[in-house]
Amino acid sequence: MDFRILTTTTSSLSKVSADALLIVVAGDPKQQGLDDPLDRALADAIAAGDLAFKAGRTLYLHRPVGVKAARVVFAVAGDAGPKAFKAAVAAGLGLIKPLGVKHLAVAATGAIEATHAEAAAAAASDATYSYRHTKPSASPAPALQKITLLVDKAEAKAAQTGLSRGAAIAVGVALARECANRPGNHCTPSYLAAEARKLAKLPRIKVDVLDRKACEKLGMGSFLAVAQGSDEPPKFIVLRYDGAARSDAPVVLVGKGITFDTGGISIKPAAEMDEMKYDMGGAASVLGSFRALAELQPRVNVVGLIPSCENMPSGRAIKPGDVVTSMSGQTIEVLNTDAEGRLILCDALTYAERFKPAAVIDIATLTGACVIALGHHRSGLFSADDALADALLEAGSAGLDPAWRMPLDDEYEEALRSNFADMGNVGGRAGGAITAAMFLKKFTAKYRWAHLDIAGTAWKSGAAKGATGRPVPLLTHFVLSRAR
Repeated sequence: MDFRILTTTTSSLSKVSADALLIVVAGDPKQQGLDDPLDRALADAIAAGDLAFKAGRTLYLHRPVGVKAARVVFAVAGDAGPKAFKAAVAAGLGLIKPLGVKHLAVAATGAIEATHAEAAAAAASDATYSYRHTKPSASPAPALQKITLLVDKAEAKAAQTGLSRGAAIAVGVALARECANRPGNHCTPSYLAAEARKLAKLPRIKVDVLDRKACEKLGMGSFLAVAQGSDEPPKFIVLRYDGAARSDAPVVLVGKGITFDTGGISIKPAAEMDEMKYDMGGAASVLGSFRALAELQPRVNVVGLIPSCENMPSGRAIKPGDVVTSMSGQTIEVLNTDAEGRLILCDALTYAERFKPAAVIDIATLTGACVIALGHHRSGLFSADDALADALLEAGSAGLDPAWRMPLDDEYEEALRSNFADMGNVGGRAGGAITAAMFLKKFTAKYRWAHLDIAGTAWKSGAAKGATGRPVPLLTHFVLSRAR
């Protein structure tokens, strides 16, 4: 998608040349500041009852008199903020997407700041994304190729910054969605490793992929215990983005890469098990974030760690009651083989120590309990570090990719006690997302750490089933906030 900025005013929008003009309107319908042809068309539509000034409402006009653009769409925003702006742009794009529009101009009757411009890029990317890899019958790609954001001269510099950032994040989100949407027989650990190697062709990115023997040598007994039930070889992927001095401590992003999760011996119910191809959503978000960094080139160092394997039942698979030894030397009683994500992440969190990180963030579709707690709007955020938690919450807000902080009281740790190992891998049903985070916390004593549980936000079910690419926006904003 080609994103551009054009300086103009709301009093001259009727003169803009484009296949379609999308105008986001908010506030008093009688004080929109549009030039006469558009102002008259809007007023007539409201008077006739064709458009109500309520968030989400849209109106399509074909070849309105006195307007250069062949098509005009009015989209009503709930307020002047970037979230409402994004929703309005998305609603307008819903009308335009099926048409033969190649060039869309987007304007607003209110101010367009950097956050609005970024939101417009995100909405456009989301509207035009379509999975096709294993679906030859998929609808043709939308004709839309170019979006021009119309802004006042005083807003142009900030809007360009926001649009460039939004376009870069959109590329990363698209990569994350594409990886996660591929079925488990296509998106294997080897496939994720191949995608990481592609990223290494971009500026400042390097990759190393550790195989089973290398992981055995490192003592990653917990990660390999999950991998042993599958015929697919495990991969431990190490990405590096070197944007700052070597002496600068990196941010480390750790993404859960279970490319298919049957639950293992503690097998899941058949219903909706197909969605367990999305259990590598954390890994996908790390790859997507690195793709965005390659576009933005910030002055910061970032490491990405992706432990990747399948969780399958077989004669070699781990069993409930087995005890495994993690890379940290701590032993774990595997009480439920379907709590495998934490078993692969704990070794990655130990591996992260070697980078002497400024902070470590792990990202995982970890628990159904987090979905029960927070639904599908906010990711769960766990951290004992208030400053780190606040920075991540702020990054989520800035990227319109929100999270919600959850507790990590010491009392929750009691549920993980085991008579046969240093810890069990699950507690009781109550507070399951919290006890999962408490398990991970046991491997993070040497650095600042936070955990994002994205089980409710990494994909959508139902008629709109598909990956969302979250939390690439949150992660990218967090990394950018640490750039020099």
